[in-house]
Amino acid sequence: MDIDLDAYFGRIGYRGNGAPTLATLADIHRLHPAAIAFENLEPFTGGCVSLTMDDLQAKLVRGGRGGFCYEQNLLLMEVLRALGFTVKGLAARVVWNRPADALTPRSHMLLAVPLDGETWLMDVGFGGLTQTGPLRLAPGVEQQTPHEPFRLVDEAGAYLVQAHAAGEWRNLYRFDLAEHFAIDYEVSSFFLCRHPASHFIANLMAARALPDRRLALMNNRYAIHHRDGRTERNEIASADELADLLERDFGLSLPDRSAFTETARAKIFPSAG
Repeated sequence: MDIDLDAYFGRIGYRGNGAPTLATLADIHRLHPAAIAFENLEPFTGGCVSLTMDDLQAKLVRGGRGGFCYEQNLLLMEVLRALGFTVKGLAARVVWNRPADALTPRSHMLLAVPLDGETWLMDVGFGGLTQTGPLRLAPGVEQQTPHEPFRLVDEAGAYLVQAHAAGEWRNLYRFDLAEHFAIDYEVSSFFLCRHPASHFIANLMAARALPDRRLALMNNRYAIHHRDGRTERNEIASADELADLLERDFGLSLPDRSAFTETARAKIFPSAG
């Protein structure tokens, strides 16, 4: 199935002309993570995601769902290509909340878009610190997005992406410019869905970047980070409340609410019986 641009634009609320310009990149990058939440319901409940474009559109565009990085950025890649952009898939090693020198697998996907003599990085699938605007491939330059400032650090053949959050620069991931393809992402996605050590299986995660705040859920810990610097933190008391929260705040249409709540009780609220 070809990409349904009208359906995608309706999903994210885009009303521009779709011309292959930086303004179009910026508009789409701002709107996508506000409308389509990051989430890992399939691996958390024992399933595995499909990365075919038919299934991605059925789930993320028409099905009221979100997804993790491969789903989000593969969908975005096809949208941008249909608009006339040249897009290259990249892969990154996540170092967020890890030692800066940690050697991690290339388990994250991002996009590189050459345009008017510059290269722009697009990434709508990094959870709680998903960027909300394209980043120019320009190390050492602080770049403002609709939310936090970001910057790239040149590491001699690789680049470290940082975001300024909670008063400090935080390492997110490092990548190089080697192109990756669908088969590479299929292998990594299968690992995240099936390997016993995958944190996507053990933990429930959801995130959404609204215009004035970020929403972040890790198991039963829910945080709302406002753009003015305030943070609200809450603990969700039950699996049913979690399901309500995902539907209400993250805009998700749960495919099987009873299966979700059963899994959440077992993994997040085991003492509740």
